[in-house]
Amino acid sequence: MDEAQAYRDTIPAAPHASSNTPTHDASTNAPVDGPISAAASKATVEMLRRMPKAELHLHIEGTLEPELALRLARRNGVTLPWKDLGTLRQQYEFSNLQSFLDLYYQLMGVLRTADDFRDLMLDYLDRAAADGVRHAEIFFDPQVHMANGISLDTVMDGLIEGLRIGGERHGITGSLIVCIVRDMPVDSAEALLDRIALRVGDLVGIGLDSAEVGYPPSLFTKVFARARRMGLRVVAHAGEEGPADYVGEALDLLRAERIDHGCRAIDDETLVGRLVKARVPLTMCPLSNLRLNVVDDLRDLPIRRYLDAGVVVTVNSDDPAYFGGYIGDNYQALYDIGYTLEDLARCARASITGSFASETRQRALLEEFDAWRATAAIEGTAHPDSTLA
Repeated sequence: MDEAQAYRDTIPAAPHASSNTPTHDASTNAPVDGPISAAASKATVEMLRRMPKAELHLHIEGTLEPELALRLARRNGVTLPWKDLGTLRQQYEFSNLQSFLDLYYQLMGVLRTADDFRDLMLDYLDRAAADGVRHAEIFFDPQVHMANGISLDTVMDGLIEGLRIGGERHGITGSLIVCIVRDMPVDSAEALLDRIALRVGDLVGIGLDSAEVGYPPSLFTKVFARARRMGLRVVAHAGEEGPADYVGEALDLLRAERIDHGCRAIDDETLVGRLVKARVPLTMCPLSNLRLNVVDDLRDLPIRRYLDAGVVVTVNSDDPAYFGGYIGDNYQALYDIGYTLEDLARCARASITGSFASETRQRALLEEFDAWRATAAIEGTAHPDSTLA
């Protein structure tokens, strides 16, 4: 058994599963009629997609569409158990976290060369540009690739080339955040820092991801202290399935500047107040939370309560190829359940100010945003079928 498979086998299944009616067609991975896909007007959809925004919570491996996975498998001589697109698409329906991770890690095995990572990045940036993304801060998981025999340089060289070409093509700026896979051994994280020391100039930050429950941020206090000394900005997945305490640990022990997900922070009123006071952004991913049964209904997400309390909230897509929606779909899903265009514009602006882009780039993006807003006439505009209190 190789190292990659050994660590996958240790990942616990999600603690609960939902019997919800599927929100996406298994054959097309497209939204089906239902509460999250109520038809917004074409003008509104276009307005949301044109709205300048940043994406701050995006796993590049989670953008691997089935078409590209099959193409790369053929290119690299990788044998997959699914021989055609239709059969592979049927696998993109998940009952829990484990069923997602099984497919996620298996398909990561088709990524073998720098060209593969370049193509993956370009496919994402093409879609992101169509959704109004002007800046992206992108997670990647080198520990998994290295366990599969792929060098860190291969991964990073391809991703950086994709960012360069995509930037020239679309005018998007982007940067990479190296993620620590929290359910791999801590010494593996330390070894990764040894490797990235020579490439720290190609990174903007370090994050913490993968299976959360049982792997608190406190395990990685020393790793993140070292990363900070290397000059990396800090983000961390916390409070997705794990408790609010994990959010507190990420802030106190890792010194996280952003919290990825943060759904469970709502359980601790004092913690919410702290997020408000410190202006710590939450990078929330509505469709991901629904598809992995973090909530049974999008209305159960605490986004409305966070916004009302003054928490900085951004909207993102997480692993969009697997969860049936890129960033524009996540914005529209919130609009469809009653969030106003004003609410969503607030989140988009927060994504710019909450990014790690330079001050010069942030100012330019805010100018784009303000120009869009001046033509949008959006204040208080709600979905006509709004059911959100």
